[in-house]
Amino acid sequence: MRFGLPAGLAALALGLAATLVPAPTLAAPTAAAPAAPAQFTHPGVLSSRAQLDFVRGKVQAGEQPWKGAFDQMLGSEYASLSRTPKPRAVVECGSSSNPNHGCTDERQDAVAAYTQALAWYITRDAKYAKKSIQLMDAWSAVIKDHTNSNAPLQSGWSGSTWPRAAELIRHTYTGGWPNQARFATMLRNVYLPEVINGAPGKNGNWELIMMDAAVGISVHLDDKVSYDKAMGIYLGRLPAYLHLKTDGAQPKYPPRSSIDTRSELITYWHGQDTFVDGLAQETCRDFGHTGWGIAAALHVAETSRIQGRDLYPELKDRFRHALGFHARYALGEAVPSWLCGGTVTRSLGPTTEVGYNALGNRLGIPMEKTRQLTESRRPAGADNYFVAWETLTHAKNPH
Repeated sequence: MRFGLPAGLAALALGLAATLVPAPTLAAPTAAAPAAPAQFTHPGVLSSRAQLDFVRGKVQAGEQPWKGAFDQMLGSEYASLSRTPKPRAVVECGSSSNPNHGCTDERQDAVAAYTQALAWYITRDAKYAKKSIQLMDAWSAVIKDHTNSNAPLQSGWSGSTWPRAAELIRHTYTGGWPNQARFATMLRNVYLPEVINGAPGKNGNWELIMMDAAVGISVHLDDKVSYDKAMGIYLGRLPAYLHLKTDGAQPKYPPRSSIDTRSELITYWHGQDTFVDGLAQETCRDFGHTGWGIAAALHVAETSRIQGRDLYPELKDRFRHALGFHARYALGEAVPSWLCGGTVTRSLGPTTEVGYNALGNRLGIPMEKTRQLTESRRPAGADNYFVAWETLTHAKNPH
């Protein structure tokens, strides 16, 4: 896997499609799940209209780091107007995307659709909106299924990114999108069933990425039942992924899994048996997967805030410790012998911008190591999976 730095009538038709297409069978939301909003806010997946307007103003004024981040995005392969989509009816992805039958193509076409949608919003040049629509239409016309062992994770990666693009186009572009309903049907029938039930026995980045997708898809579909279920799974998994000493002497067991003894837990935490504030379930696996889990968790928190429930006040300690703990070692601090046997892989990926802005900027929490890491790696680019252009969208964003 790569963790590269430098994922009127039309509206009526969409509403009818959402009503007529059957939803996947869902269990009742957990008691911890917040109620979905009475009415969803659009655009409302990862970035709100106010956030995007702030970014647009900064880019137009040529201010940094936004202008540099925008130029980086426009210079990427994802912003190419000559990009040819590569849809498949069946995307087959095994472990580590081997076999890779459409896995990379799907993820990267989704990132490209989101990139083009952001370029549309910032420039108001319709050519970018049309390109985003072309990419989304190509896949919604063809894809039917995901198969093999990585199908849920692959659906999470791509399913996280598609609704970010679709929200921007559907709710800000007035030039028309005749196949909106077909795209919504794709999200409901192809992606949502793969991600909505989570992955209890897998490493936690799987389930958090899947909930990132499920929450975003639910917002785009105005699906309150799926939203509630996804948020319930997310709120149950997060304390089992990012540890706080206030949780107890050991991390919480992952919900709905068979892991229920200390020895099983230590194995699940990749051999780590000393537990401190900010440690993640995958810290001793590698920082790349850990960064994915943290990024996905922050994406859900951002979307929840846009939709009316701000989770940061209750999750701030878990997030700030996780970000700070990993930032220390990503910046090169010596690794103590009690942590992962004294060796960690330090590549965290472009995953800290959302969390640093939410906690360090909006809430004013001192986060010196996270600040250093975030600012030293600007502009944060795309990881080619589901994290893309977050310096552009979230750096110093007061909204």
